Amino acid sequence: MLNNAKRRKRWFVIPLLGLVGVLGWLWLTMLSPWFYERPDDVADIEQRTHHVFVYGTLTHAPVRWLVMRANGQPRSARLENYRKNGLDLSFDEDAHVDGLRLTVTPEQLRRLDRYERLGVRYTRQEITLKDGSRAWVYRRLADSATIPIELDDPAPLIVGDYCPYECPPSLCSSTLLLT
Repeated sequence: MLNNAKRRKRWFVIPLLGLVGVLGWLWLTMLSPWFYERPDDVADIEQRTHHVFVYGTLTHAPVRWLVMRANGQPRSARLENYRKNGLDLSFDEDAHVDGLRLTVTPEQLRRLDRYERLGVRYTRQEITLKDGSRAWVYRRLADSATIPIELDDPAPLIVGDYCPYECPPSLCSSTLLLT
């Protein structure tokens, strides 16, 4: 009898510890004040509604709720002339990426910046979607030197004046990038 009670307790405690570990990791990586500090040279977030194009884990509602504490009013969207390349997007004239366009508040955008590690792992770039609407998209920071581009669109650059990606000027009109 005693062995059965110990076994049941063990089968209860082990999954509980695993759950606590996963929840702790999620809190540390997405919500805690530790392990991420917004870089000083990243522009402040404008106090207005923003649109964000997502194409990976943030297309899943539970992840959005965990990260943003909101659903983001998702709407199907398409980004032309790009393809998914692992965790990033690569320019490809013959491809497109399907995803969602989220509508977010400045605080939710700040939470997304934290989740994506803006300035550390990703940059936030404004792009034009197939329907003509503008939205932010997170792009992996380049490991190598940045590549200068000419800008056709008069949209102002927020930080820096280079784009580290091989993309046409019409799609790479403004970037938020540490240079």
